[in-house]
Amino acid sequence: MKRQIIDTIASYDTIVIHRHVRPDPDAYGSQHGLKALILANYPNKKVFAVGEHDESLSFMTKPDSITDDVYDNALVIVTDTANTERIDDQRYTKGKMVIKIDHHPNDDPYGDLLWVNTEASSCSEMIYTLFEEGREALGWILSDTAARLLFAGIIGDTGRFQFSSTTAKTFQVASELVTYSFDRDKVFNGMYEMEQKLLNLQGYIYQNFQMDEYGAASIKLTKELLAQHDVVPSEASLLVGCLGSVKGIQAWVVFIEEDKQIRVRLRSKGPIINTLAKEFNGGGHPLASGATAYSWTEADRVIQRLQEVCQNNK
Repeated sequence: MKRQIIDTIASYDTIVIHRHVRPDPDAYGSQHGLKALILANYPNKKVFAVGEHDESLSFMTKPDSITDDVYDNALVIVTDTANTERIDDQRYTKGKMVIKIDHHPNDDPYGDLLWVNTEASSCSEMIYTLFEEGREALGWILSDTAARLLFAGIIGDTGRFQFSSTTAKTFQVASELVTYSFDRDKVFNGMYEMEQKLLNLQGYIYQNFQMDEYGAASIKLTKELLAQHDVVPSEASLLVGCLGSVKGIQAWVVFIEEDKQIRVRLRSKGPIINTLAKEFNGGGHPLASGATAYSWTEADRVIQRLQEVCQNNK
């Protein structure tokens, strides 16, 4: 499949790369890393990476803005996105051909070509293996820019190599990426430095989260609370993993209220939670998933189901 994707990339003059809404480092890393990889080997191609920008990821790069006509006869590649509803910028259908590259469960097998590897730690790791295939077959090169972006994506989706999705292959890829010329300190600082207002909100989370006897934990971040801390929902999402350091916790959910819906961020140290996420308009990885609730009553049902999942895992 990788060689087929490489040959398809080579055959198109214009390529538009999409990723999922509310992006994380792996979404940017795989999307923009692929863009940089293609341009390093096909400098005459027109390659664009689109989607709404998240300011917290400005340390990595910024997306392109394009008009509808760019999609005429273009190849569209969607990275790190499990289903069509989560693709940022629904113009992806305007291209001539769509390729899906993803590491989430393939519940929505969209696209004309599909490469899904649920064993990969991140989509950024997959893009690096695509480079390896291109290097062996066609002498592809990897630019320092691409290496920096892919490294950041891998760091983000593995939690600095702490998550169980990290494999020997992940370490091998990372060890090769760090041989390229980029500032790792800037990458880590961009990903993990926080403003004081976020640290204050993190303190609130530690002081107010609820956990039952089975290790199921939850915290509700209402619009009013976020406003008090001068934090927007995308910034609050950076704190989802902080409860992972709590002793005795099995799985947890962070609710982040927006104008018309409540974002449901699920994380786990063992119990499978993506099946639970699917019950509430979501999905994702077995230990890291997202969903959507439309009332606090529905959010309470998520908590109840999480408690059941943790109880059954004891």
